[in-house]
Formats: sequence, structure tokens, C-alpha cells
Amino acid sequence: RLLPLLLLLGPAMGPAVGQGLGQTRFICTSVPLDGDVCAASALGTGSAEELKGTVLQLRETVLQQKETIMNQKETIRELTAKLGRCESQSVLELPGEAKGRKGFSKNTMGDLSRPAAAETLSQLGQTLQSLKTRLENLEQFSRMNSSSQTNNLKDILQNKIDDLEKQVLSRVNSLEEGKLSPRNESEERGKIESTLTSLHQRISDLEKGQKDNRPPDRFQLTFPLRTNYMYAKVKKSLPEMYAFSICMWIKSSASPGMGTPFSYAVPGQANELVLIEWGNNPMEILINDKVAKLPFVINDGKWHHICVTWTTRDGVWEAYQDGTQTGNGENLAPYHPIKPQGVLVLGQEQDTLGGGFDATQAFVGELAHFNVWDRKLSPGEVYGLATCSSKALAGNVIAWAEANIDIYGGATKWTFEACRQLN
Repeated sequence: RLLPLLLLLGPAMGPAVGQGLGQTRFICTSVPLDGDVCAASALGTGSAEELKGTVLQLRETVLQQKETIMNQKETIRELTAKLGRCESQSVLELPGEAKGRKGFSKNTMGDLSRPAAAETLSQLGQTLQSLKTRLENLEQFSRMNSSSQTNNLKDILQNKIDDLEKQVLSRVNSLEEGKLSPRNESEERGKIESTLTSLHQRISDLEKGQKDNRPPDRFQLTFPLRTNYMYAKVKKSLPEMYAFSICMWIKSSASPGMGTPFSYAVPGQANELVLIEWGNNPMEILINDKVAKLPFVINDGKWHHICVTWTTRDGVWEAYQDGTQTGNGENLAPYHPIKPQGVLVLGQEQDTLGGGFDATQAFVGELAHFNVWDRKLSPGEVYGLATCSSKALAGNVIAWAEANIDIYGGATKWTFEACRQLN
């Protein structure tokens, strides 16, 4: 008697095989009751060995397809996660809402995670771009409408920019406290600072009407906030100097201390030449890390003219405020010439060459007519500068001119008012 034998590829394997080979095939054969199943031929056309090979091949195909499906599932999970991060970054939120977002998870050290840091910078960049677009609309509006309407819009936009500055300071400081410094975050921060600088300059032009033909030295720098990213950089370095006079107009009411009006760093010495008023200390001049306390009283929100002169011989120095000598001394870094090839920064104290700024030491206020000479000025020359005399000299090492200075981080240029009020 013959017994039909039905060889099926089980239900779990059927769909996978169907995907790879099309319609499922059932292989049947007749085998005697006492016969060997393996000795039967497949559909009368092949040997048992061929049938076994076909089965093994089908099983191999199923395993390969299962592996492919697992890989595809993993790829889908990764893409879904990336898409979720992209969608979360596209949503702008209020600063107070950031703490409750999942993206701002804490790691075991309590610092912001790197994806959260990147998301914060991305949000700031989008906010800045939005403000930039609105400013462009404002500029177009100002050409077609009355000045009163334009001024109202400018005031609103300026308030938004001021708020944004505080957000930038708060969030960037949070990133720095977390010691997050990957290259892409550094690039994002640079873009934000550049955009902020552009915004401030353009709104300042609108408010102060700076597109006139003013003299190149009739401008002042304003540092409205105590930050670690607002500063100006003098394009040229100082030469080797055995004497100097440094004079400027300055205005500040910051407390405690107005910060660092200028700092000059050279390779190997960040405090080669620094003027600083930090905390409750009096203003100091540092030369090669040696210190002299200066008898200045200028933290009253009014414009003051100050000068410091020095010679390497015996380290003799003199201090002038508003044209009058208020103090002097000696033994300040005697016989140490000021070194060349350094970086001269206005508004920040350098801990490294050209950087390492600390917000607690930043200058807050207004500064103008920063001039440097490689000699000691006479009392008469200092008085001429303080009274805005038409015969006053410009610095023969560094002269105050817009072309000599680059501005970063949102410090602004306005028309200088102090000498106009005196004349």
C-alpha cells in the first residue's frame, strides 16, 4: 500500500520563503510503507540528494532574510531617534521651560549632556535669525514711515535684543560650567556671537544716525553687560617699549568694580600690561604681574579722562585723572621692557593669549579715545587731552580710529559725546 507524504515548510517559515521565492510550493511524493523517505525522488525529477539540497537552500534563504529584517529594524529605530531629536530642536521655547524638557537630562556629574548643549545653541541660533529678519523689516519700514513709528519699533526690538543677551550669557555660562567644548558647539557659539555683533551694530546705526561723515576718532565703545564674550581687539600689537603713556576716556557705574578696560598679553605672560578694577579693590595697573594701585575715583557714571605713564628706569609711574596728576610711584617692574608680539584687548582680562575671559573681570561701561605712546607725556599734553584741545596728540603707537579696532560679541559703537559737551 502507498502512503502519500506531504512535506511542508512550517507556517513560521512560510511567509519568509514567500517573500524570497514568490508563491509557496508544496513538495509531495509516494513512498512504500516500509520504504525510505530519503530515497524517494522529488516530483519524479530529482534524487533525494537534490531534494535535501533544496531544503537546505530554502532554510539558508530564510535565515538571511531574518537577518536582513533585524538590520532594517535597527536602522529604522536609529532614524526614528534622529528624527525625534531634529523635531525637538525645531521647537522654540521660553527660557523657563527648558528645565522641564527631556532633552535637558542630567548625567551623573550633574552637568548638561552634550545633546542638550547642542539643542540650546540651536535654539539660540534660531532666535537670533528671527530677530535678524525682524530687524531687516524694521530697516525697510524706517525708509517708508514716520520717525515716531519707527522709533517705537526700534525700542521694542532693542528690548528683545537685550533680553536675548541675557539668555546667551546664562546659557553659554551653563555650557562652560559643564565643561562642554566639542568643536561643533564652539562653531555654533561663534556663529551666535557674530550674529549678535551684527544685530547690535545695525540697531546702533539706526538709533544714532551713524551714517554721516564723522571723523574716524569720534566714536565710543559700549559694553552694556558683564559677559565673557563682549570685547574689542586692537588690530596691531605693541612694539617693545621702555616707556609708555596710555590715556582714554571712560564712563562706568558698575559695582563692585568696573572690570578691565584693557589687557595686553604676550606669549608666556598673560598679564604683561593690564588695567583692572576687580571686586572692591581699587583700580590697578599690572606690568609683568607687578602691581601698582591707582588713586582713581571714576565709578560714578560720568565721563572721566585718565592717563597712566611709566618708564622702565626705576619703574616710575604717574596717574592722571581729568587732566590733573593724582598719584605717582616707583619700583613698578623696573628695567622690564614691555614685550612685543602680543594681543591687545579692550573690555576683557586675558588668562591666555587672546582669550580665557572671565565674566567677573569684564568691563561694563563706555570707553573712547584709547591712545598709546612709547614715551612719557608731559602734564601739559595730558591736560590738552583731558580738555579736548584741538592740538591734542594721537597715540604714536596706537591711535584711536575705527579702522584699528575689531568688535566682537555685541559691544556697540556710538558717536563719542564727552568732547562735544566740553567744546
